[in-house]
Amino acid sequence: MKKNAATPSTAAAKPTTGRTRKTQDAVIVPPVQPLPAAPLEMKPIPAAAAAVVKEQKAPPKPETKPRVAKDAPKPDEGKEKTKKPKLVRDSFTMPEAEYAVLGQVKKDCLKAGIEVKKSELLRVGIALLRDLDTAKLQELVGKLTPLKTGRPKKAK
Repeated sequence: MKKNAATPSTAAAKPTTGRTRKTQDAVIVPPVQPLPAAPLEMKPIPAAAAAVVKEQKAPPKPETKPRVAKDAPKPDEGKEKTKKPKLVRDSFTMPEAEYAVLGQVKKDCLKAGIEVKKSELLRVGIALLRDLDTAKLQELVGKLTPLKTGRPKKAK
């Protein structure tokens, strides 16, 4: 049988200083003396404090959603899932005056109580263009001022 470094017989024989001692193989920690067990005294609560405790209610627990088993069929499982359309991110160039019109239309929509994004306004414009006949569309495109294609050069 191997002897441990901190056996009860050796711990009682050697005085401890509260410091750890290092040896070549391990750190020896002095044993901790247990505190004497004192009986707990229960004191009666004054009537005024008991009344305050009774008046306080525990905060209401937030309602939790009922848990559904993973194997349970979902309510809309029989229906086909609609695929979301793939989104495309693009950038374009337009004159500042036309871009300001886009901002003004957005402000007008907000005043009317319609919350709209610039991209949604552009999509509405595309839907309106789709309904135009070709002659009217050609006339509107002819009225536009031509722009240079590509990105504008950075100001130095």
